Order: sequence, then structure tokens, then C-alpha cells
Amino acid sequence: MTYPEFCIISIGTLSTNTLWNEQSEKRTGHGTTTLVSVGNEHLIVNPSLPPSALLARLSERTSIQPEQITRVFLTSFDVEQRRGISAFPDAVWLMYETELEAAAETLELRHREALADENLTLAKLYEQDLAILNRIEPAPDKVLANVDLFPLPGVTPGSCGLLLSEARRTILICGDAIPSNEHLQRAEVLSSAWDVKLAQEAFKEAAEIADVIVPGRDNLILNPLRAVFS
Repeated sequence: MTYPEFCIISIGTLSTNTLWNEQSEKRTGHGTTTLVSVGNEHLIVNPSLPPSALLARLSERTSIQPEQITRVFLTSFDVEQRRGISAFPDAVWLMYETELEAAAETLELRHREALADENLTLAKLYEQDLAILNRIEPAPDKVLANVDLFPLPGVTPGSCGLLLSEARRTILICGDAIPSNEHLQRAEVLSSAWDVKLAQEAFKEAAEIADVIVPGRDNLILNPLRAVFS
């Protein structure tokens, strides 16, 4: 059986970290980017840095070339998770269908409102986002062999992670459902979540199932709640 391999390409950060008593933006937020490979299939999860920076990190962290990336998966349509998606024009872009539908509904409404207010600059930005969204396809339940969708709604309506199954452990790329190690240790979700109660439920589910957690804005975590090496 072929099991997935994964590599952290870039470690993300929050623009405002309330666990550090921050009340306003202190830095440019971006998500953690992960490469998942199964055979000749190579998947980038959350291409968060600008294209040039992301490709530089890819070159630093792996021998995989940009043209070898066959799929891109977004855990949400948050702009901080997708800045570098244009670096992979030949890949299939994927996202959980619920998130696709929710993002489309929100963007189309905001676009209409911007046009009604005659704010053409803002309308143009929404049009650019809609063009990206229209290129993204609904992700199948099984994205690659032993790489499955793991819905984690709450941070956004259709937030969704990827569950990687190995012989003796599971790895969950969870996006902002668990933002960082500090959030895991304190059992806290993002206060900016679309639905905090749902986000708390998703947080609990993620923490219970995964031996290794790839959070939304931090390096990978060996889950302290599970005996990874037993």
C-alpha cells in the first residue's frame, strides 16, 4: 500500500494573535503551506505566500518542481490561505463544496453591493476573487490515496482539512480549525470564527482523531492527547 508523504513548505502566522494580547494587526498573516505526495501526485495545501516567495520556499524545502504540482487544496477561501495559488496554473484547484458555495454566495452579494454603491474599485476586487473561485472545483471525498476530506466547519462555513492515513498514525492538516500549538494547549479557537460554537466542536474532533496535527499558522504538532509512539 502506498502511504502519503508530507512536508511543511512554509510556516504561517496570524496577523493578530489574541493569545499574545494583541488587539490590532502586527504582521502580515499567512497560513502554513504543506506539500503532500503520493507517487507521482503532488498536492499543495494552502499556497499562502505570494507566488515568488512560495516558489522559493518550495525550492528550499523539496526537489519537487512547480510544474509537478498536480493539485492545490484550500482549507478555506480565506485570502491568507491562497495568495500564491496562481503559481500553479496547470494544477487542479480544489476546495470542499460547502466552502465553495458559501464563498460564492458571499462574494456575489458583496459584488452586487459594491456595484450598487458605485464603488468600482471594490467591485473589481470582488470580480478577481470570483474569477479564482470559479476556477476551483469541488474536492472529492478522497483527494489522493489515503488522503481524505475531513470537514471542520466553524472558522468558515465550509472549513475542511485533509486526513492523511499511514500504517500506524494519522496526520490532520486542519487549517485554522487549530491555528497553533498555543491554541491547542489552551483549547481555544479563533475569536473571529464564523460560528464559534461550531469551531469549538471542530477543534475537539480534530484533537481527538489526529496523531500529528498540521495547524493553520504553526509548525506540525505531535498531539499530546494521543500516544503517537505507542
